[in-house]
Amino acid sequence: MNELEERVRREVGVRLFTVLAWVPERRALRRVHSSHPAEYPVGGEKTVEVAQGWLTRCIEGRQPYFGPDKAAVREIFADHELIESLGCGSIINVPVLGDDGEVLGVLNILDAEGGYDEKSVTAAQTIARDAAPALRAAASAAASAAGRGGAA
Repeated sequence: MNELEERVRREVGVRLFTVLAWVPERRALRRVHSSHPAEYPVGGEKTVEVAQGWLTRCIEGRQPYFGPDKAAVREIFADHELIESLGCGSIINVPVLGDDGEVLGVLNILDAEGGYDEKSVTAAQTIARDAAPALRAAASAAASAAGRGGAA
């Protein structure tokens, strides 16, 4: 996952980067990587029911979500105050798909307000296409750790 984060830094730019594995049976996302583990710890889970529009777009529609400014971030994310405290006000969420088109998870890429544009979204989508093996491995390790009662 560190190599994936470095690629995002080089090709898109990022202040906060997390990778979430989709857990369909719980309609939840489990964090498997975080550039800010104190604020967004690995193993943390979030349900996505509160952001139905986001769920419809990213998980069901398999399309990226682009929030170019703080207003867009506030509209979708309950943790917008924490996001803003880290200097972030622009977000790209890109689903990572398996070979058969199933959603494996999501790359969450955040930077300063106005830091991204449509070219950034396209670059993030390219990275997401290559991220499936790393996400599968991280999700498997997290699930194994959770099954043993350890922190993921």
